Amino acid sequence: MVTRITPSNPFRYGSLALDEAFADREAEVQELEFDAVNGQDVVIFAPRRYGKSSLVWKVMQELIRRDVLVAYVNLMTTPNKARLAEKLAATIYRHIASPLERAKEQALAPFRGMRIVPQVTVDPSDGTYSFSFGVGHSEPDIDATLERLLELPAELAADRDRRAVLILDEFQEVEGIDPALPRLMRTIFEQQPEVARIYLGSKRHMMERIFNDENEPFWRAAKKLELGAIDPKRFAPFISRRFAETRKRVSDELVAELLERTGGHPYATQELCYFLWEQTPFDDEAGPEHLEAALVAALRSEHTHFQARWDSASAAQRILLQALAHEPGRVFEGAYRDRHGLPVAATVQSSIRALVERELVAKRADGSYELAEPFLTEWIRALDTEPEERG
Repeated sequence: MVTRITPSNPFRYGSLALDEAFADREAEVQELEFDAVNGQDVVIFAPRRYGKSSLVWKVMQELIRRDVLVAYVNLMTTPNKARLAEKLAATIYRHIASPLERAKEQALAPFRGMRIVPQVTVDPSDGTYSFSFGVGHSEPDIDATLERLLELPAELAADRDRRAVLILDEFQEVEGIDPALPRLMRTIFEQQPEVARIYLGSKRHMMERIFNDENEPFWRAAKKLELGAIDPKRFAPFISRRFAETRKRVSDELVAELLERTGGHPYATQELCYFLWEQTPFDDEAGPEHLEAALVAALRSEHTHFQARWDSASAAQRILLQALAHEPGRVFEGAYRDRHGLPVAATVQSSIRALVERELVAKRADGSYELAEPFLTEWIRALDTEPEERG
């Protein structure tokens, strides 16, 4: 008797979409690979939940296959310069230093000669190394050590005759670590044309200021790559294929309706597909009733997230969110404000600015505004139909 393996859900949301779960973005992957190999710095701009991190991890996999040395640091985990130095030392050791330098007896080889030599700790469970710089060091010593660590990737890569890429995630945190750090980084990076940097962050308005303000050190320091929604024509085959590979079917018409609901938003599409797949029986075809049930499940999944963002909004911002849920449009026009009972234009202006910075609202090319997340519209509309008022 042959045991039939039950397929698992092929869609991913909330975590990185890797390997087969990674949808489309072939053009962006190729572009980033090309830029990295050619030493071109790139900053990625995209709204929240558009798959920046998944894209970068896909690019990292492809670059490693091409024998490129790739180091990664998430600045959200480095609240001060000492912790940043520790993370840089760890990623340089693991991903940039040569196998000889990574031998146990030479773990400190890449770091000799620095103002502060890191302390090395070996994890007995897996033999991995961690680095720390202790406490009590003077500010100049920490600065000198950090500067040396930022110089190392270029030198080590040159010694190995390899290309190197440094990925700096949550880069908007750089000024919080030290206001002088961006200028130091920019000075060092300008002297390393053979090393490519990829910058990304979750707070778009801060990233835009760092790279678009002519008074900032990183002004015009990197090529800008803008991620938009995925073209439904490219998303549809991915969805159909993932269903077919896991003993379920979905018609082109239902896929089109699903993508109409999400607008090709990467996170929302993966999420709705996840619940549609769960609703559809094996060896059967998804129907409209399954899609409606999937939408209910998606809204239930998002409830805590949306509730928290709603609770943190001011009264004026909530009124504006409700107006946009029912009618995207030009919020400063008198007729629009009258229709939705909005406050005076000055209050609307400050509210819309705050909502755009929080990425709850997006500005369209024609100057009108809309809610940034596909399911937020349905969630806010549901507030009007519930008997009890939310907080």
